[in-house]
Amino acid sequence: MKFSELVDLVKDLPVFETGFLLSGDVNANYLRKQMSLWVNSGKIVQLRRGLYTLAPPYQQVKPHPFLMANCLQPASYVSFQSALLYYGLIPEHVPVTTSITTKKPGVWETPVGTFTYRHINGGWFNSYTSIDLGENQSAFIASPEKAVLDLILLEPKSSSAEYIQELRLQNLVVLEINKLKRLVEKSRKPKLARAFKHIVQLALDEKKGYKQL
Repeated sequence: MKFSELVDLVKDLPVFETGFLLSGDVNANYLRKQMSLWVNSGKIVQLRRGLYTLAPPYQQVKPHPFLMANCLQPASYVSFQSALLYYGLIPEHVPVTTSITTKKPGVWETPVGTFTYRHINGGWFNSYTSIDLGENQSAFIASPEKAVLDLILLEPKSSSAEYIQELRLQNLVVLEINKLKRLVEKSRKPKLARAFKHIVQLALDEKKGYKQL
């Protein structure tokens, strides 16, 4: 396969796998050698074994970090500060994309970004949805309420008023307090129950602030 042929095949795909290229009469060993050469020459970027994206200027669709996070670990959804920033619940840029998975935790260091995966048990792997990222891309992401609770559940000493203040939560009108309460009650985690009280108080304070403006 020539590189021009590869570009024609995957130019509309943000990311692609070698399995997609192996259909038909293709020599798998030769293709893998070609892929290695194109990675070394900077024509394609390897995200993990078997998963790639075209490098600029050949890239026509820039892959969204959330899509790459889902593809690096299929059994996952984006959460933590990455999701909170997406929903406008925190003000700061987040350099690392963090996801939740039932698989092993870990960190993927790639040429196009760093992706972290935090482990939870299957009973807490819920309350996420698929979002449209544009350019025919989509990804699974926690609901606003679940992103907050994932963070508090898995980070140490995170249920205190001081920790929650340090998150600099904003636009709390985005949170559905009743939904947040149901998730907390379903979890039966005292840690989340303590944090819930602080979050509700922040939401009330924010609402009062808006009324005073």
